[in-house]
Amino acid sequence: MLALAACDATTNEARRMVKRAEGPSEELSAIDSLMWRRPDSALAQLQAFCNSPEADSLDEFNGHYCQLLVSELLYKNDWGQSNREELLQAVAYFDSLVRLTPPLQRGLGGLKNTPPNQIDNLVFLDARAHYINGVGYYENDSIVQACAEYLKTLEVMEAHFEERELVGHKARFLAYTYNRLGDLFSEQFMMESAITCYENALVYCKIEPTSPIGVSNILYRIGIQYDKKNEIEKAISYYSEAIENMAITDNMVYRDIVASKALFDYKTGGAAEVSLDTIRRILLKAETDKERLNRYLAIGGIYFSDGIYDSARYYLEPVFDDNDAGLQTQAAGYLRIVYDSIGDVEKSNVYMRFLTNQKKPDGENKALVSKLEAMFKNYQDQKQERQVEIERENAMKIVGGIIISIAIVALGVIIVVKWRSKTLLKKKQEEADRKLGETERQHREELEAERQTHWMQQAALSGRLKRSNEELRELRDLKRQQTGNGVPKQETQVVSFNDEPICRLIMERVNERQFKSKIDYIIYKDSALDKQQLLDLRLAVDRHFGQFTARLKKAYPELTNGDLDYCCLYLLGLTDADIAALMQRTYNTVFHRNGKMRKIFGSENPLPVTLMGMAKDSSFI
Repeated sequence: MLALAACDATTNEARRMVKRAEGPSEELSAIDSLMWRRPDSALAQLQAFCNSPEADSLDEFNGHYCQLLVSELLYKNDWGQSNREELLQAVAYFDSLVRLTPPLQRGLGGLKNTPPNQIDNLVFLDARAHYINGVGYYENDSIVQACAEYLKTLEVMEAHFEERELVGHKARFLAYTYNRLGDLFSEQFMMESAITCYENALVYCKIEPTSPIGVSNILYRIGIQYDKKNEIEKAISYYSEAIENMAITDNMVYRDIVASKALFDYKTGGAAEVSLDTIRRILLKAETDKERLNRYLAIGGIYFSDGIYDSARYYLEPVFDDNDAGLQTQAAGYLRIVYDSIGDVEKSNVYMRFLTNQKKPDGENKALVSKLEAMFKNYQDQKQERQVEIERENAMKIVGGIIISIAIVALGVIIVVKWRSKTLLKKKQEEADRKLGETERQHREELEAERQTHWMQQAALSGRLKRSNEELRELRDLKRQQTGNGVPKQETQVVSFNDEPICRLIMERVNERQFKSKIDYIIYKDSALDKQQLLDLRLAVDRHFGQFTARLKKAYPELTNGDLDYCCLYLLGLTDADIAALMQRTYNTVFHRNGKMRKIFGSENPLPVTLMGMAKDSSFI
């Protein structure tokens, strides 16, 4: 009785709290709607509302809702978070609503009689509260707490909403969240994690653009990460794609992309004057001091690299004097070397001391990066587990649907058979009734004849079934004799390489599983190739392409035996994702081995094209 009472009290409390969330203030709802289109106008309306009598009579839900909007609009209008304590209370409040009923987080519904759209709104508000709380932590230089809040935001959204539901404001919100995480990782030089976040942001930004230049801005940020990794081709391709997707060019992001590409062109061997002219042209369009100093830093960097130190000082010293931490550090790095090279030790020491004070201890940096990497990996692992569970549930639903369909069909057949049997018996009974006037002997003879006919039909059917079973057994025995231990004997020459049994086996696994590069290869363990299958594949290659593996090894002795197995798989036209699953290696491992072998072959073409060309070339070794 106590347990039931406690449960009932919890349910009543849940209903009371959720009911309170059923009627958000119309004024706050209107401000919320306006915020997604015009945050400046929404802030003005919120200020007016907070000064009105209605603000003094808000219930608990709307009071916290109001504080959430205050934090969001301060951030969207470039103001610092001034209601930190109130926001923390709002986060705890919205968490309590969501945690009150665990199904809310699993997308399985909510309390009885609670509309689904109300549950969705509660979850979305909770995610927004965690996101803006992360912004507050970041403004206070609490990087780890900010990262934790952003990841919590993603967990709340992705655990509750299905992918098809992440559209409109929700898609834009997720683009914002992934962008913030990408920026945070980029600042800590965690380029791979930053790229992953920016790529996810790009997906949602294409569903619901954050702005007319949102897609280009994200492409630019991805290019910056490859720039940091010194992957020249990828960086240039993303810079170029960012420019191609830019719908309007009269904005700072476009000018940033052009400046970065010009600087990159110079670094990769382009003429200094061409890059300097490009940056000077966009310098004339600078709208803020920070943008102007960014261009100064780029121009000063080019002059520094060319050894023209007087010109470099002219552009770099204003950057250092502006006290912008990010730009100041880069300018100090250049100026220290400039003054050291011209013998001005005093000024060189000034910049050296500044850089020393700015630099965090290596141990502190490594500890921070290690903690952030562990948090992000834990989030990715949990997300992957959820995806695998969803796929398993969907598969079970499909299987269940098939079983139910079969059961329904079987039940229908049984009902039809019984109905026909009953109908037939009824007709026979009627026939017997019509002949009731005949003699008893004639009646018995007819019934006996009917039984004999039925018996003969059953005997004939039994004989046919017996012969069919005997024929089936003979056919199986013959097949077993032909196949030996289950391995088909190849009585005729296989026409093509792809018709080889091992090749068909591999392609069946690839087509059946549809391997994905972002799924952990361990998931595909059942599809892995063993040593005997790899040997069968190599033998098949040598049969069809004139001992190709031996010719390949002779031509390129630096290839390992493992490389030769990969070459045989590429001859089938497989992708890196397919090979990663079949060989039980990470996608990055296969990708890097692909690049290594292309360098060995000295070819920019895909490996399947390169290898097939060599295999079919009779003059190759």
